[in-house]
Amino acid sequence: MNFHVLTLFPQMILDGLSTSIIGKALEKGSVSVEAVNIRDFTENKHNKVDDYPYGGGAGLLLQARPVYDAHRYVTEKIKKNKAEGIGAQKRIRTIYLTPQGHTFQQRMAEELAREEELILLCGHYEGIDERVLEEVVTDYVSLGDFVLTGGELPAMVMIDAIARLVPGVLHNDSSAADESFSGYLLEYPQYSRPEVWMGKTTPKVLLSGDHKKIREWRRQAAEEKTKKMRPDLYADYKELMACKEWLLKNKLHHTDMTELIVRGQAKLLFHSEAGVLLQDKKSGVYMLTVKDKKSGEAILEQVFGEAERRREAEAVSLFVNHQEFMNEAVQKRFHMQQMPVCKQMVYTRKEALPKKEADIRRLSVSYLEVIAEKYTLVDKSVLKERLVSGVMYGAFVKEELAGFIGEHEEGGMGMLMVFPSFRRRGLAEALETDLINRTLQKGYTPFCQIFEGNESSYKLQEKLGLYCAREKLWWFCRETCREMPGNDEARKCN
Repeated sequence: MNFHVLTLFPQMILDGLSTSIIGKALEKGSVSVEAVNIRDFTENKHNKVDDYPYGGGAGLLLQARPVYDAHRYVTEKIKKNKAEGIGAQKRIRTIYLTPQGHTFQQRMAEELAREEELILLCGHYEGIDERVLEEVVTDYVSLGDFVLTGGELPAMVMIDAIARLVPGVLHNDSSAADESFSGYLLEYPQYSRPEVWMGKTTPKVLLSGDHKKIREWRRQAAEEKTKKMRPDLYADYKELMACKEWLLKNKLHHTDMTELIVRGQAKLLFHSEAGVLLQDKKSGVYMLTVKDKKSGEAILEQVFGEAERRREAEAVSLFVNHQEFMNEAVQKRFHMQQMPVCKQMVYTRKEALPKKEADIRRLSVSYLEVIAEKYTLVDKSVLKERLVSGVMYGAFVKEELAGFIGEHEEGGMGMLMVFPSFRRRGLAEALETDLINRTLQKGYTPFCQIFEGNESSYKLQEKLGLYCAREKLWWFCRETCREMPGNDEARKCN
């Protein structure tokens, strides 16, 4: 991931990020930081970039032209790199650090960590000429309701928070998933040597080696800490846990929904004894399950019936319906097309599968072209995002990529393909075994969704010990939508 900081103090940025974990990530090339001096783009011989504001008032204002030229320098360089195969987006996210912006939170860090290029604009004095902000800025972000002398410190804070979520930056890739704000609870208390310090002892369960008991202790400790320190978060957590309990009454059928909750990705839109409506914060997909048609239609009307929410409904691009009797209502409200019927299959055990003999590695974005050429059921931009997120894995035979598998944004296993010349060697089984074990290691439940009638995929899942839910699932998407997370024909074992 590449950060580009437009600033009056480039050395402050570079010095502040050159040590500790981010410094090591810069050395490894996991992330890069470019500090662009706005003064280099002024035509004033004294490198002056500020002036008095029209209409009077205290202080000075950064002028539009040098800011605009500095921004154009960065965007043109990114476009040039794209032409050379490095890659860039059509419009680069440009963040202006200002007390007037949206408050920076962990969810925003997670969203921005999926970008490849990010420009951060540091303000100074009384701010920046409004005209250039309207021209180049996509996001206005604040660290909180206070004022600093400039945007450099907020920019460094944001880079630190975002960069640590980039695959390869943290030594342990699961570290970021276990901390405060990654789900719905604050992080549990942690202890290290010595076992006794100033008369305070380490909880004995942490010394037991019983990982099941340790996980349970940590969950309870996190609950107690959140209840005490952030009752607002705890209230939301309790509501989601009640929702989860309702869904677990039909565990296999609702695994896709319960996993959103477990992984901290669920936005709860409705919950009662009549049904549940969730939205995945990452992919944006909506998931609905209800007791009966009348209840389901009432839920959709309650959530999307008001004028503002009707506009939101028009933007819905992916929807998963768990009851066939709701298909007509979903199509009518969202004007979406129904995809083929799915079966959901779940690995219910907690024990890892025996590892298969195969050379399996995490894939980098450098494999995008070869994967996109072979695998056309998913849009190239989606494949790119999955590679950047570090959740695609490849099987190699004598250093040649022979097949791959990945995890969709909503958590389902998918995108499994073995290239024709390498089939019938057990690579599909090895790839899925590896992904199942990685998923279990994170504390999640492995699951996938397959088209009804895809017997080869069904046999593979059954062989690996996955159970099939009795009920079916129905995916809906816009006509322009090519990808269906967690559900594609290429999940065959051939």
